[in-house]
Amino acid sequence: MSETPHEDLIARTVAAIQPPDAAAAASAAARQDTLTKPPGSLGRLEDLAVRIAGITRTPRPRLERRLIIVAAGDHGVATRGVSAYPQEVTGQMVANFLHGGAAISVLAAHAGARVRVVDAGVIAETPEVPALLRLRLGAGTADIAEGPAMSHEAAAAAVAAGIALLQSERAEGGVDIVGLGEMGIGNSTSAAAIIAAVTGRPPRAVTGRGTGVDDVRFEQKIRAVEQALEVNRPDSTDGLDLLRTVGGYEVGVLAGVYLAAAAEGIPAVVDGLISGAAALVAVALAPQARDALIASHRSAEPGHSTALEHLRLEPMLDLGMRLGEGSGAALGISLCVAACRVLDEMATFDEAGVSDSDDAVEPES
Repeated sequence: MSETPHEDLIARTVAAIQPPDAAAAASAAARQDTLTKPPGSLGRLEDLAVRIAGITRTPRPRLERRLIIVAAGDHGVATRGVSAYPQEVTGQMVANFLHGGAAISVLAAHAGARVRVVDAGVIAETPEVPALLRLRLGAGTADIAEGPAMSHEAAAAAVAAGIALLQSERAEGGVDIVGLGEMGIGNSTSAAAIIAAVTGRPPRAVTGRGTGVDDVRFEQKIRAVEQALEVNRPDSTDGLDLLRTVGGYEVGVLAGVYLAAAAEGIPAVVDGLISGAAALVAVALAPQARDALIASHRSAEPGHSTALEHLRLEPMLDLGMRLGEGSGAALGISLCVAACRVLDEMATFDEAGVSDSDDAVEPES
């Protein structure tokens, strides 16, 4: 069977992913040792800058053009009472993003990042305005507790749309770093199903309370995840099958952004639970894409820690956050920028006329 145009774009993007540049990373690491500080005294900030140098293939990266993509989509499983909020909130929050009133609007401004809002598959009608990319891949997914979330074709279209989105943003205004966020009532149920399918952990271990549901709704949510896995039997090694069976349109778009970022040498900052589930989908499609991922924070949702462990990513922050929207990713971008500015702008011992240590290891004072 020949590939569809969407599948062809995915295949070409996956083929374009290269490993991090070892020479750029080594150059960055060597420069760290010449800066006016004891070696290693900035801890993980030093490691972060070296990682970003490898991803960007630049010994002294400058992350000036910062982007956060917030993809929104509705989920049919929401009708099972898995959320404390009604489904119309997804469309209302899209409007809030566009008007700059959401948490991500504030935190993105703090990080100096522009926000691109995407209607991946919202049930409510959304405005036709330039600030919103209206993909509208479907009016929400089907109920995953009864059958597949979407068709194979829709899953491929969602991933391809994410790839095309980042390619377009890079061509138009440039992108040095991208953070990934989402919005969608019911999407933490979908994310829990993806995480359970990929990691093999039981649904109860990876399902959290999401929007803050009570005990009754929490049990309904766990049962919905269990039924989704029983009914659909997703293939954990096939990213498109994960999306088709238990995913969401916004999850597919984010997975495509991850793939495009890896192919373009752009650090991709993972937010929370749903962003983490999308990363699992991307890595199922292209294991080498993992090297471009940076974990911003550890969500209070239990499934997020499981996803990060599977991806072998250590989060930069642990603030008990569980909002989504890319809120943690915005804070993570700020740390990435700080790490790279220290690497690039801090004086070396020679430049500052400061005597370097004669010791191989600088003792703590």
